[in-house]
Amino acid sequence: MPQPFFVATHGDLPDPATLASMSGLDAMRRVAEGTLPQAPIAKLLNFRLSDVSKGEAVFHGAPLFEHLNPMGGVHGGWYGALLDSCMGCAVMTGLAPGRAYTTLEYKVNLVRAIPEGHAVIATGRVVHGGRTTAVAMGEICCATTGRPFATGSTTCLIMDAA
Repeated sequence: MPQPFFVATHGDLPDPATLASMSGLDAMRRVAEGTLPQAPIAKLLNFRLSDVSKGEAVFHGAPLFEHLNPMGGVHGGWYGALLDSCMGCAVMTGLAPGRAYTTLEYKVNLVRAIPEGHAVIATGRVVHGGRTTAVAMGEICCATTGRPFATGSTTCLIMDAA
C-alpha cells in the first residue's frame, strides 16, 4: 500500500551531500516510505514512487483533467514523464553512494489511451547497469487488469554526484 504523499517544497529537498552519502537504493526506499519527499513533479502530475527493490521502481498514479490535451486525451508528455520517472528511479536503485545518474535519452510507445482518472501502475526495470551507462525498460499498466497502456526504454549516464 502506497504511503502518504510527502511532496517536496523548496526547503524540503535534501541537499546533494545528504543524497550522495547514501546508496541509490536507500534513497529510493526512503522516498517510497515517505521519510524523503517525492519529487515536486509527482504532485503536479499525480503519480508517486510506491515501491522499490534493486533494479526496479514502481509508481502509482492517475492522469487528471489537467493532464489532457486539447482533444480530451491524456497528453503524451504524461506517459513520458511517468515512464522517465520509473525507469530512472530503477537505475538509481543500483547506484553506490557518491554516484548519480541523468537520462541521456528515452523512448515511449503508446499502446492504448489511458482514460482520465484511471489508476495505473508504472514499473521500471534495469536491463543493464554498467560503470558509465545503464539501460532500463518501463511499462504503464492498468492497476486493476494489468493491461498495458505504454512501454518505454531509456539510457542513463552514470557519473559522480556533484
